[in-house]
Amino acid sequence: MTARKAHLDTLAISLLLVCCLFWGFQQVLIKATISEIPPMFQASLRLIGATVLLGLWCLWRGVPLFRRDGSLWAGLLAGALFGAEFACIYLGLQYTTASRLTVFLYTSPFWVALLVPLWVKSEKLRGLQWVGLLSAFVAVVFALREGFTGGAGSTAYGDMLALLAGMLWGLTTVVIRATGLAKISAEKLLFYQLAVSALAFPALSLALGEAWVWQFSPFAITSLALQTVMGAFASYLAWMWMLGRYPATKLSVFVFFTPLFALLFGLLWLHESVTRSLLTALALVAVGIVLVNRKPAVA
Repeated sequence: MTARKAHLDTLAISLLLVCCLFWGFQQVLIKATISEIPPMFQASLRLIGATVLLGLWCLWRGVPLFRRDGSLWAGLLAGALFGAEFACIYLGLQYTTASRLTVFLYTSPFWVALLVPLWVKSEKLRGLQWVGLLSAFVAVVFALREGFTGGAGSTAYGDMLALLAGMLWGLTTVVIRATGLAKISAEKLLFYQLAVSALAFPALSLALGEAWVWQFSPFAITSLALQTVMGAFASYLAWMWMLGRYPATKLSVFVFFTPLFALLFGLLWLHESVTRSLLTALALVAVGIVLVNRKPAVA
């Protein structure tokens, strides 16, 4: 078994930066594609494609997916939470901007920081780390404070779905760390989440009365390919791998960079409103990340 590390190393930080960059872009990409492909149908195609890719990857690598290891019920719970999170994301993007949704989605580290230490004592946050977590959260809220009064192309319904998605993501991380799912292979952990969601989303799409249109533009095909290969397969596999090797609390707070990337892409592509608060938010996020990942002083 690979030993867990107490702090993020260069490899983890590099992977996190790449993942955060793509995740920030992904929310904008999904929203830009909704006008052509309904949200739940779009998510269904993405999840089914990623499940197939993951199955082929495991076949090539010789990773067993169906061997009994006592992880079934915890895996199904993680899969259900993962699916519910993405249902909230795809539906929420119909009612709010990509940048605002991403800000609310990334409240998930609060749930992780509050709940993981109840089961994993080694991940208990110290005083300065709580200050860092608060600093990072204040940063992303401050970056979009003008929109919290009901403007910026959003509705309260979209914001509530985004907040719920953030809670569900945090709870998924808690389940993974508290039940021992982090001890199974990253591939099997991701398979639970993708497969459960891939089974549920087509039924949800039909229940919502979405039209399944199969004539896609080149942009829609490219969007689906990126969401499937880079998003639901490669970046999430990297995330599951890191959850098994690094502290969940420190991983979760680091991804506060994602809302800021979403702000940038939303501004450049969808022309969503962004203010000078972004620069202040970047500085506060940097401070927060340094504090949360600060090694304890040696006595």
